[in-house]
Amino acid sequence: MERYLALSIGALFTAGFYCLLRRSTVRLALGIVLLGHATNLLLFTVNGLQRARPPLVPEGAEAPTPPFADPLPQAFILTAIVITFGLLALLLVLVHRTEQAVGTDDTQALRAELPDSER
Repeated sequence: MERYLALSIGALFTAGFYCLLRRSTVRLALGIVLLGHATNLLLFTVNGLQRARPPLVPEGAEAPTPPFADPLPQAFILTAIVITFGLLALLLVLVHRTEQAVGTDDTQALRAELPDSER
């Protein structure tokens, strides 16, 4: 299972970096989303996959019996999902406003719109 998840993570990182290298700002936003999802999956698998082993302490014990699923990476992932969603919303609004103002989403055309003093 970990092998397929590692291949999926690699494919997401590859697709994300490929999208970041394109000239379209919409693809830039898509690349950031793909990189965020790949990072979330990476954090999830670094801890190791434990299925149906909640971190509950049995009666009379001091600590849970290993192996158990660590809830901390899952909490980090939930936080990262919310942050990525907020970043995506802001980025899509900026892309939309830029395309309305300039008329294109090509990054090379956006550079041509800058005055010479700002380059």
